Amino acid sequence: MTALSGAPGWTAEGLEVVGYCDLDAKPAFKLALQVVDGRSYLYATHFWEPRLSVLDVTDPAAPRVVAAIEGPAHTATWQVQVADGLLVQGLEHVPVPWGGDPSAPADEGVRIFDVRDPVAPVLLSHWRTGAHGVHRNHFTGGRHVHLAASQPGFEGNVYVVLDVDDPTRPVPVGRWFLPEQYVAAGGAPSRRTSFHGPAYVDGDRAYLPYGAAGLVVLDISDVTAPVMVSRLDIGSAFSSTIAMHTAVPRPRRGLVLVNTEAIAERSQEAYNFAGIVDVSDETAPRLLSLLPPPVPAPGAPYPNFSLRGGRFGPHNQHHPQGSDVLFDSDTLVFMTWFNAGLRVYDTSDPHLPREVAWFLPDDPVERRGLLPKDLVTQSEDVLVDARGYVYVSDKNHGIFVLTMPELRG
Repeated sequence: MTALSGAPGWTAEGLEVVGYCDLDAKPAFKLALQVVDGRSYLYATHFWEPRLSVLDVTDPAAPRVVAAIEGPAHTATWQVQVADGLLVQGLEHVPVPWGGDPSAPADEGVRIFDVRDPVAPVLLSHWRTGAHGVHRNHFTGGRHVHLAASQPGFEGNVYVVLDVDDPTRPVPVGRWFLPEQYVAAGGAPSRRTSFHGPAYVDGDRAYLPYGAAGLVVLDISDVTAPVMVSRLDIGSAFSSTIAMHTAVPRPRRGLVLVNTEAIAERSQEAYNFAGIVDVSDETAPRLLSLLPPPVPAPGAPYPNFSLRGGRFGPHNQHHPQGSDVLFDSDTLVFMTWFNAGLRVYDTSDPHLPREVAWFLPDDPVERRGLLPKDLVTQSEDVLVDARGYVYVSDKNHGIFVLTMPELRG
């Protein structure tokens, strides 16, 4: 169904569409949000081109692009975080399957912008890794940015802490890695032993989704010398191509919400899962349950999502990050599932999580980039603001704005 001019159709249960922005036919990816002088600004990165769009979403029914940040050519500028008037943009070399050309000059690292004036970003600094760049980052304000970064002499990304007390001169102050990643010192890692990120920091703990190495919990009471508290190995059964992708702690409940990332189309890899980990004893994390995978609605022209085309499996969770402008819940989980759209779960009983709402855009009718090979919906990121509005991006659509009745009373 569709009730918005220019918006693709959709099907949904428990979620209502209130707005849509086509982003001038540009595919949206990662999302961040800040509120300035009572106005809400959404930051959206893009696939296939090094650009970041700034949207005014104060009126969620009429989101509009008000500014843009152009990135370096031939560079993936997919990751963004905003807090304390600073925007942290991750830069990395574009992987070949996503259109990268190893012979083309590209940039890498992180760029830091002053966005106290949301429509006039000012570049303050650019820190480079000296290798392939930064994939994901965690920044909730304050002094430190937590990076999944490549480093010379290492295989895969490692955990790097950047001090931005002076945002014009960011300085790396801490680093942690698995010993086998240090190839310059004789390490021999699996090709999938890589810190995907982001780190999710809560107090003096950092929760790292570390690819095939599983979930890592670090003590960062001294950020210059992180110490491993524990590690949950997910094993070969769950170690898909990317493997552990996201870890969002719920400290009041002693839980961590985790998921792997689907990467192969038509499910040609190990099973991708989303689950709940008990860390009430943080030295011995254990998997409590799996979130139920999405099931097609009655009458769908495919028997399951695994074989309908494109990627199927969990991807991004909403990250509350302790921000007063973002929605937070100890029980509701918002998660994108690529060709199965957005799924919302109630985890009140962590042993028996259940799906309570879902949203699935219609398949695109025009291709905006190289992937997926089958032109089907690929919901990418989700962000929920403190007003109760849900923003969902798609690889070949723009941004949908949704809401749930219970979020808005």
